[in-house]
Amino acid sequence: MGTPAPAGTASPKADSDGTSRLLALDIFSAVSASLADEDDVEELLGRFLGTMLRLTKANAGAVRVVTTDGKHLRLVAARGLPPEVVERERLVPIDCGQCGNAIADNRTRYEIDLQQCALRTRHPYFEHDCQAMVVVPLQHGGQLQGTYNLFLQERFELPEEVVLLFCSISEHLGMALENARLKRENLRIRLMNERQMMAAEVHDSLAQTLAYMKMRMALLQDALRDENAEGANKYAGDVGHALDEAYSQLRELLGQFRNRMDPLGLQHALAGLASNFRERTGIACDFSNRVADLRVSVDQEAQVFFIVQEALANVGRHSQATQAQLILEGAGDHYMITLDDNGRGGQDIALACASVDDGEKPPRSDHFGLSIMRERARLIGGRVEVADLVAGGFRVRLTFPAMSLATNGD
Repeated sequence: MGTPAPAGTASPKADSDGTSRLLALDIFSAVSASLADEDDVEELLGRFLGTMLRLTKANAGAVRVVTTDGKHLRLVAARGLPPEVVERERLVPIDCGQCGNAIADNRTRYEIDLQQCALRTRHPYFEHDCQAMVVVPLQHGGQLQGTYNLFLQERFELPEEVVLLFCSISEHLGMALENARLKRENLRIRLMNERQMMAAEVHDSLAQTLAYMKMRMALLQDALRDENAEGANKYAGDVGHALDEAYSQLRELLGQFRNRMDPLGLQHALAGLASNFRERTGIACDFSNRVADLRVSVDQEAQVFFIVQEALANVGRHSQATQAQLILEGAGDHYMITLDDNGRGGQDIALACASVDDGEKPPRSDHFGLSIMRERARLIGGRVEVADLVAGGFRVRLTFPAMSLATNGD
């Protein structure tokens, strides 16, 4: 560790056969391999606790992570410690004792003064069974992420290569903890965005029809009070029609929310959407994939999937088309997905935008669907354009950027 062993300690243990070096290389390789695809970083830290114990020949140890308030260390895993100590060590202040000193210095520390540990836990373990402790801070980018505490039965200085290995391991595991934190934050943001999008879809479809029903119910009550049988029959029919429309919209929304991305990727998912659309609506729908290699992120895949799903739903609801074609193609650093149909064209949008005050039909949600598609496209840096086709029919085109090669390699 670059510092002499404390007075009264045993001589440093020899490493003549190079066992520590070989173990160090194996461990470093295992850490690097695990970080590549590890999802549960705290479970990973617990697994490597045993490795850290072997490196220091310690008989007990603990691994902790910084709490969200940044003021405490939370116990993730422990080995060899008495249950009473584990219970009292589940949450400790970040500046507690020798751990706090190691954190402040941002370096691995070898300590023999464990009086504060004994006072805090009120357990004889730190007086009789533990003679020294190694504290390994896990830091990345100057930010503390956690610590390893390794408890030794004998006092001896660690081999220099073990200390150097701890520096590398701590940086790698600190990076893993930071990446896990960022991953959780991104997941929360994605979930919130998706919930807001789902709420918008419910509001802009089902809620609009329910609002129409509420207005017709008021007119129905007026007609009944005035004994206007003709008006009452008309408004009752409107309510019944709107109820059927609301039920249909609810079933469609539930179907959309239950649909999941194909685990084989976006191209397979688009082919599946086209196939399911044919089976569900009877409208012929061909999918043409003109892209050999699709470079998109998981977020892009999800948003594109829902945009195409909504576009197909609009075709099935109101276009009166008999044929549709879904095309995926690349253009420079962008991709385009085009959905053409031979239906009635832009008059569907005009009908959809009709005011609920016309008193004739419940509102249609197509224009709201278009706004939601455009909002989803905006989230991935894309855009949605719609147009009537010269030969008749309607086109919806999504354009969005390919994931950059630098990002793709991260």
